[in-house]
Amino acid sequence: MTTHSIRPARESDLLLVQDIERSAGAPFAEIGMTVVAEDDPPSVNSLLQFVQNGRAWVSTDGADRPVAYLLADVIDANAHLDQVSVHSDFMHRGIGTALLNHMIGWARECSLPAVTLTTYTDVPWNGPYYERHGFRYLAENEETPGLKEIRATEIARGLDQWPRACMRREL
Repeated sequence: MTTHSIRPARESDLLLVQDIERSAGAPFAEIGMTVVAEDDPPSVNSLLQFVQNGRAWVSTDGADRPVAYLLADVIDANAHLDQVSVHSDFMHRGIGTALLNHMIGWARECSLPAVTLTTYTDVPWNGPYYERHGFRYLAENEETPGLKEIRATEIARGLDQWPRACMRREL
């Protein structure tokens, strides 16, 4: 059995992180969401900002090779889950959940009151998954200015062809 551990992402991990993101899109293609599956991964420069700010973590295999990653931000004084992706060869092993729990621990250490995210509402490994982990959907009037800005960017990128929403988990 392979052991996975979580550590801060390093600059040397970033090309692998992009590969993880491409691989993680495969299940979206399988359900007809090819636009999502083919969406470009974050640029190395964008990823590097998360690394330099201490807001990027990877889950690694026994050889310290990243197999999943999570990017966090702070939006409107809350922790914000920017992205979590698991390589398709390593899905359904609890790795994404371990990264999510790691980020929640980080948010608590930073004394942030909640974690927010945006997600697809009808994709089983998106909205329903986060509901099982204590997140709730926000009504439009509950969306903070930063969340509204994120949603506008998602719409501009064409990622709103399927129902999306903001979610929040109180800490």
